[in-house]
Amino acid sequence: MAIHPLAYICEGAKIHPEAEVGPFAYVGPDVTIGRGTKLHHHATVEGHTTIGEDCEIFPQACVGMKTQDLKWKPGNVTYVEIGDRTVIRECATIHLGTMDGTKTIIGSDCLIMAYCHIAHGCVLGNHIIMSNSVQIAGECIIEDHAIIGGTSAILQFTHVGTFAMVGGGTHLRKDAPPYMLTMGVDNLVVRGLNSVAIRRHPENFTSEAFGALKDAYQIIYSEGLPRSVALERIAAELPQCREIKHLLDFYANASKHGVV
Repeated sequence: MAIHPLAYICEGAKIHPEAEVGPFAYVGPDVTIGRGTKLHHHATVEGHTTIGEDCEIFPQACVGMKTQDLKWKPGNVTYVEIGDRTVIRECATIHLGTMDGTKTIIGSDCLIMAYCHIAHGCVLGNHIIMSNSVQIAGECIIEDHAIIGGTSAILQFTHVGTFAMVGGGTHLRKDAPPYMLTMGVDNLVVRGLNSVAIRRHPENFTSEAFGALKDAYQIIYSEGLPRSVALERIAAELPQCREIKHLLDFYANASKHGVV
């Protein structure tokens, strides 16, 4: 275990022998850090936080900090859980849950760039990329392979679908549908299918699924149909592959904000 003599490790912290902690980093007493994970100098990890293997936390990042939600009460024990191979860049902040026993969860193979904020109770999947200064309010869900463009702000309780792309600077006040490109500030719009991401992951998509998703986009966003009618057409006319089923489920189970 490579712990710099100038690091501050609280009694009770569980750090794998093959982890690395740099000078002036702080590790709280209820923290667990997995094999191969590296904390750079001046990184802070506290709270009931578990970090998986081969992660990297850069200077001034703060993980496991007390929630900013005023509903938190003294005595509540809340958590942060982070998977394997996730990178958290400079000055990013990740907060604990609010209600007793709740968690903020980030999956594996994610890249959280500088100055991002992930608030209480958010659940992020795997392979997510958040560009610089993305701000995510509490209780949001972001599914696998989503990409959030820089300086975007995401409203509390919002849901971002798998393989969605949220354009830079977007003020996301509604759910961003899976496989689609969503962007906008005052006027949120779905610009099209996120074809670039789909083509970059041929192992995840058959040609049939790609074609069905293109047709689904046209039906929902280009034909001027009421949403319910568009979804009925998709269910009746398109191949019911995994991706189409997920798209229909996403609309059916939208958050209280509705889908863009």
